[in-house]
Amino acid sequence: MIRFHGYFRSSSAYRCRIAFNLKGVEYDFTSVHLRKDGGQQKTPGYRALNPQALVPTLEEGDLRLTQSLAIIEWLDEVKPGPKLLPDDADLRAQVRAFAQVIACDVHPLQNLRVLDYLKAEFGADQAALDAWCGRWIRDGLAACEALLAARPESEFCFGTTPGLADICLIPQVFSAARFKVDISDLTRVRRITETCNALPAFADAHPKNQSDWEA
Repeated sequence: MIRFHGYFRSSSAYRCRIAFNLKGVEYDFTSVHLRKDGGQQKTPGYRALNPQALVPTLEEGDLRLTQSLAIIEWLDEVKPGPKLLPDDADLRAQVRAFAQVIACDVHPLQNLRVLDYLKAEFGADQAALDAWCGRWIRDGLAACEALLAARPESEFCFGTTPGLADICLIPQVFSAARFKVDISDLTRVRRITETCNALPAFADAHPKNQSDWEA
């Protein structure tokens, strides 16, 4: 059985929850609260699992995996169920590039440890932190919109079934709403988000539906 360490608000953990649901993979969940006790991800026990002191972490037998995209691709390669990446090499690279816009360039800049550093070292107040997050979220999602607009219209980001691109997009749109980022003009992003969130795999993965949810 898979043991999954995550946190309800973590975009990275959110991605993995969607992937688990789309693949129909069951797992045991352990909450790692990023605020309680000074940050449970910083404890020696958790650092032994994940030296970065980040979520998520996956365990299955002797295997330990960190980084959400690595976890999702591993799930896709070793577990049955719908494929999350296309077979075509060119399209697969495009999907990965789209996913990395979010996972590599946007999400890290709104990560809790970055915001805490801005607050501690530069005296950023909440308004400044929100403006910082809003800037990078807006730029990233606008780039995603442009990438989607360059493709033929489709139900999901890259075709008729949800995959890695959609898995990364939906948590980032959730963060946009959290930081009150206006994306009303990003028509493809908003339409695909509505389509995805209507599916149980996405709805059940939403932060508010997690056992460690806090309003």
